[in-house]
Amino acid sequence: MTRLLIRDGWVLTMDAAVGDLPAGDVLIENGRIAAVGHSIVADDAEVIDAAGHIVMPGLVDTHRHTWQSCVRHRCGDMDSPGYFEEMLFRRGPRYRPEDVYIATLLGAVSALDSGTTTMLDWAHIVNTPDHSDAAITALVDSGVRAIFGHGWPLIDPVSWMVDSARGHPEDIRRLRKQYFSSNDGLLTLAMAGRGPEMTIPEVWQSDLRLARELAIRSTIHMGAAGRGPRYHAIAQMNQAGALADDLTFVHCTTSSDVELKMMSDTGVTVSLGIQVEQVTPAYGDLPLDRLLSVGLRPSLSSDTETKGAGDLFTQMKLALSSYRAWMTNGHSRADKAPADLPLRRVLEFATIAGAEATGLADKVGSLTPGKQADVILIRATDLNLAPVSDAVGAVVLGAHAGNVDTVIVGGDVVKRHGRMLNCRYTVKSASTKSRDSCACLHNRSGSQDGG
Repeated sequence: MTRLLIRDGWVLTMDAAVGDLPAGDVLIENGRIAAVGHSIVADDAEVIDAAGHIVMPGLVDTHRHTWQSCVRHRCGDMDSPGYFEEMLFRRGPRYRPEDVYIATLLGAVSALDSGTTTMLDWAHIVNTPDHSDAAITALVDSGVRAIFGHGWPLIDPVSWMVDSARGHPEDIRRLRKQYFSSNDGLLTLAMAGRGPEMTIPEVWQSDLRLARELAIRSTIHMGAAGRGPRYHAIAQMNQAGALADDLTFVHCTTSSDVELKMMSDTGVTVSLGIQVEQVTPAYGDLPLDRLLSVGLRPSLSSDTETKGAGDLFTQMKLALSSYRAWMTNGHSRADKAPADLPLRRVLEFATIAGAEATGLADKVGSLTPGKQADVILIRATDLNLAPVSDAVGAVVLGAHAGNVDTVIVGGDVVKRHGRMLNCRYTVKSASTKSRDSCACLHNRSGSQDGG
């Protein structure tokens, strides 16, 4: 690795102790942030001229069904049962390992392109061990920092998702040993678990014990649509003494206020897929005000590109606008919800809160000396942003994926001057492969069959 000196950018460190530097430098050595300051001297470093750019930590997506990237935007008008039928019951069983590879590569590269340097790949598509290997290989090839969330097969999906008596696939033990024996790599492992809404008590408790035996985090869908009042799953886990800070719950749209307080009291983190939660009929109200009222700082998720955008700029804008609309119009359901949601706090959702929810807060999420050098540069001279008078406001209110000029992961530059560099396939070729090869999309003749 070379030494990199990012010079003269508007630096948003997202570290209160370090602060922001309107004309600052960031020095990278051996893949880590070595220094943040003004006029840093590093004569032997490669210089990246950041004048006219906002320099900040890479964004962290805490819940992304990357295997669905080759079925983008198809399910936007579907409610939850329609989406489940389309993706989990019709298409998922047809995925081959090569389909998982193509879709995961496409999603991971496009995430990087949009400034997401870390993502949790929520892979409930492990139909065979080869499917898991294909997803992991795609993540490696893309160059992204990723947490591989090992889920369940979609062969006979009802048996895995409805009062299931089937324990988590034992292949996760092989993956831990073969690919993730160390937690220091660019890729780490998590369990994409099921919880009380999908399995009998003996199973979700056994699955959780397995994850903790393997010393990995668990991420679980919770309280979406009508599942909150139907199952009271968080309360069930709390009663069993299972809630802890190695858990992240996704959605929680219909979970009760009491259950959210249980999460806060036990250190459970939360991931919100803002756009998907808002566009899906009968999914439940976005719980952002209720989360903040009990002291929970959510992370953000693009969830599934079948229903929304794959970038976190979109999620930040929707989170802010939704919250301020509620508070302005007196629609908050939580007495202790903050009267306002500052822009910087929204940016925290997409950076340091994401790092906390993936167990990587000691590595990423802020430009803190000693952390991994996951850095993005946003062109502040683009017409939709210039002139920038407030860098945080520019990122949260105005920026989009097309403004991301440079992306650095672990000190390696993977995007420069708006072009992707370090993946095996370019975005164009990955898209072409997904169009021409995905069995989930096409029949043998190559014509689209809709299922």
